[in-house]
Amino acid sequence: MRFPWLILICLFFPFAVLAQSGVISGVVTSADSKKTLPRASVFLSNSAVGSATNEEGRFMLSGIRPGQYTLVVSILGFEQYTKTILVGREPVKLDIELTPKPLMLREVVISSSADWKKNYEAFRKEFIGSDENAKECTIINPHVLNLTYNPTKQVLHADADEFLVVENKALGYRVKFLLNDFNIDHISNIVSREWKQVFEELPGNEAQKKKWHEKREAAYYGSAMHFLRSLYADKLADEGFQIYHLRRSINPMRPDDQVIRQKLVWFRDHHMVDSGNYYIGLAKMSKYHSESLVKPPLFTFEVLMRDEQQGLFDIHFQNYLYVVYTKKTDDVYNKDLYRPIDMPNYAVSVLTLSTPYAIFDMNGIFVANAPLVEGTWAMDRFSELLPVDYVPDQK
Repeated sequence: MRFPWLILICLFFPFAVLAQSGVISGVVTSADSKKTLPRASVFLSNSAVGSATNEEGRFMLSGIRPGQYTLVVSILGFEQYTKTILVGREPVKLDIELTPKPLMLREVVISSSADWKKNYEAFRKEFIGSDENAKECTIINPHVLNLTYNPTKQVLHADADEFLVVENKALGYRVKFLLNDFNIDHISNIVSREWKQVFEELPGNEAQKKKWHEKREAAYYGSAMHFLRSLYADKLADEGFQIYHLRRSINPMRPDDQVIRQKLVWFRDHHMVDSGNYYIGLAKMSKYHSESLVKPPLFTFEVLMRDEQQGLFDIHFQNYLYVVYTKKTDDVYNKDLYRPIDMPNYAVSVLTLSTPYAIFDMNGIFVANAPLVEGTWAMDRFSELLPVDYVPDQK
């Protein structure tokens, strides 16, 4: 009679392990003097887990949802430290040495206050977003930003030497960003970013917390995080997702992005305005044509496999992966996003791999070889940003 209970214990033990929370502790010292460093910021990037070292340079992060994280240690005067850590049931202990940062002079870029304001407004729109939530978002210290615009390449670049602090009063978070690289490419229409951030809960009354809870749920459902968690749990259909192979061909009428850049530089240097405007018009053309979906929808096992490392998963597919979320609609026109005529305006995202597969963790976050994203997920900005350890209500 005891044998069936043994089977049940074996079946449910892995879920009991996942329910446990992890702990990371350690000490931070200077690599040259070997002295401990107090008041260094220590956090797991993209999460709500963070702290600072005490007077002895020690720290402890606890209550961590299992998964893979990037641990970040930052303090003025030292190089930023990062380490990839897989958090499970066993405590993680670290001895961290920070390297003093050499004094480097930043290239001086002469611009007017009007130029900075124009660049800042363009940055803010792409960084914060333009939805309803964005109206309740505020950049607390915008002047820590270094903003430069290259008119020839039509690229706006931003970075910051200290934390960029942003409040989202729609979702109830204050987020501190270490903004290393943020680029807006107006020719390819690609926004690339390299940052690390830590979330803090804003103080609020019960009514505010209820509102934040509802908006966080709305931001989560249909997101890339929701999709990846549903994928490895093999619950795509239950959660409202459908996935297809997408076939598409490059538009032969639109030159490559690099060709367009070269032409624009040439025409600008030779003051050929009309020719330059012609190529600007070509840049606005759709990149693709002859697009179609391969039906029926794919099964989970056709795109997912477990990674060699515990707690990680690989997603692989040919060409492009077309992800449909049937519980939300998206009526924003996108010239590069294909929509079948017989499909309602569901929220749609397209993934493109640059390597044979991308790796994600149990939190639903890409940790290596992240794909290029188009469509609904590509439009998500800070206004919709949730920490990776966010857990919605069970429905």
